[in-house]
Amino acid sequence: MGKHTGKCVIVAAGDLSATEIKVSEGDLLIAVDGGLEYCERLGLEPDLVLGDFDSVKEGQLARIGRWEAESPGRVLRLKPEKDDTDTLAAIRLALERGYRDFLLYGAMGGRRPEHTIANIQCLLFIRHHDAVGYLVDREGMCFVMEDEEMRFPASTAGYLSLFSLGREALGVEIRGMKYELDNARITNDFPIGISNEFTGQEAVVSVRQGQLLGIITYCG
Repeated sequence: MGKHTGKCVIVAAGDLSATEIKVSEGDLLIAVDGGLEYCERLGLEPDLVLGDFDSVKEGQLARIGRWEAESPGRVLRLKPEKDDTDTLAAIRLALERGYRDFLLYGAMGGRRPEHTIANIQCLLFIRHHDAVGYLVDREGMCFVMEDEEMRFPASTAGYLSLFSLGREALGVEIRGMKYELDNARITNDFPIGISNEFTGQEAVVSVRQGQLLGIITYCG
């Protein structure tokens, strides 16, 4: 299938502080397991509900049952015993449908920090499939970089932290931020990339070789 012009919006069951999720015509909205409750709170009708539904409340289970009877293609029930997380299963499905831009909500925080780490790995999975993904919330966002450059507009405010996902990231350059770097080496045992600051000008971050996790924390 060819590349899809819309984006895939995935709403998972982790912590979600966002008060609005924008979905446009041509986008694919997937509620992952308990993420269906967030969709209901925000007045969103998912195109697809996916998961083993172990974190879905009784009211949502009844709704899922009605959809299975009336519109079976809208529900994809997964077995609890599986290799993919529910979120990764949703990503695979959207990639197969040609989506290459991903926004993941409800994918950070909560009582299960291991799911946050799993979703960061999902960002790298997306990147390795010629696509781009972000974990998004009201307080900030996460992304990954691999052997590439990213630009941030002058309107970006807050803090940027960079962490090496592998043993080391080489040739790291930062321009237009409070703390700049030139051909630096960032390792996974020294958090030198924590809490840089946007300064009201365009910022450019690049890594020549390696993988970086970027976390933007908004001010205010």
